[in-house]
Amino acid sequence: MKRSAVSITLALCLGAANAAPMGFKDSVMTMGDFSRNWRESWVNYAFTARDAVGLGGIDMRSDDKSKSRTLVELNYTRLLQRWNLEHAQANVWLFAGVGTIQGSGFSGSRLAYTPGLQVDFETTRVYVAASARLYRANGLNHDFGSVRVGFSFYEVDYDQTQPWLVLEARRVRGLSDKTEITPMLRLIHNRYFVELGVNNSRQARANFMYVF
Repeated sequence: MKRSAVSITLALCLGAANAAPMGFKDSVMTMGDFSRNWRESWVNYAFTARDAVGLGGIDMRSDDKSKSRTLVELNYTRLLQRWNLEHAQANVWLFAGVGTIQGSGFSGSRLAYTPGLQVDFETTRVYVAASARLYRANGLNHDFGSVRVGFSFYEVDYDQTQPWLVLEARRVRGLSDKTEITPMLRLIHNRYFVELGVNNSRQARANFMYVF
């Protein structure tokens, strides 16, 4: 049996990001995205098939190292819409977060809010996603946007690892004056994936997700 349903479900839990949206009902998901100027980690719990709550944090740094931000956030994820097609799936996800942010250029911490939206589409061989996230606080605007496209090299059985090639373009307002482009090799299995790549600034990047 080919694992089309598993491939679609897990790959759509990408992150993005963004942090990956969520797993199945009653699952716990942990995620991470690490590079020189962007480091984030998250954990969330899916209390329904469409809703999850989580806790996480992000360390952001500007290209010239003059600005740094640390965000700690409580987050809610909602699957707004899902279309199950014959050999594909499409989703619309809503994010809503609130937390505190600290960093260079100002003292103490500030209340931050982080709403966002993601749309994605995938077959067992092709993946496309776009996401936007607002990272806002008093006097701060570090809005984030990304686009991802990818393809799998071949289909595999349920208990095998499937390799994908993923290309992501992302940008963060107020921290970088250029778009970061990263090709990554993704290895995905039943409950996890890992991604490894190097961006157009020659910086290594690693992502992971695991569902308990």
